[in-house]
Amino acid sequence: MFKPYSNDDDVLNIQGDALTLSNGTTRVVLNGTLELTRDQRGLKAALALKEALDAIVANLQAQADLPAKVKDEPDEKPGVVPNPFQ
Repeated sequence: MFKPYSNDDDVLNIQGDALTLSNGTTRVVLNGTLELTRDQRGLKAALALKEALDAIVANLQAQADLPAKVKDEPDEKPGVVPNPFQ
């Protein structure tokens, strides 16, 4: 089961990899194109998408301290790290 905002590792694939939901602790990212055809395959994909979106909405609604906007990432500009092999 897809647990939104629980980690930065989980990916849910719908209809192979037509649509992917990439989990994150501050955001869930949807990528791809999903065709919901009028057949059993389309129904299966629609139900998977609905389950994921219902979980996302429930998680967001349960947050008492939900901010108006999440801080954009990255927090800091990337810096230069000294080469440890020199």
